[in-house]
Amino acid sequence: MRTLLLSMASSFAITLPTLLAADPSLECSINNDNQIKIGDCLSATEAEVDGAVKLALGFAHDSAVELDNITEADRSVKALEKAQTHWTAYRDSHCKFVGTTFGGGSGTGIAIQSCRIELGRLRVTELMKFTQ
Repeated sequence: MRTLLLSMASSFAITLPTLLAADPSLECSINNDNQIKIGDCLSATEAEVDGAVKLALGFAHDSAVELDNITEADRSVKALEKAQTHWTAYRDSHCKFVGTTFGGGSGTGIAIQSCRIELGRLRVTELMKFTQ
């Protein structure tokens, strides 16, 4: 099991630099010349980042299970689950706020998606600190 996790972690580490790139809306503007194409690009990027968050969360969860087993306590998994629930609520609320700063203009959706991508990338980095 540990070998499988290490293999998955190493393949994840290869994709991590791609996930930690520049501003998402700028990334998607490089090869796209209109807001619809930029929005499509952001949707695809957000899906990739969401997948990375789930993968990192799985690694952190496995480590939390190991810790709970070693310490014979039932704390780490519950704390991680609670933290993830609160992080998701924060991401959604904060990015909604970011969208309001565009006053309902045409860039609102792009701003919200970019925010979700940026916060997701940061969450991956944070979760990976707690894997073994």
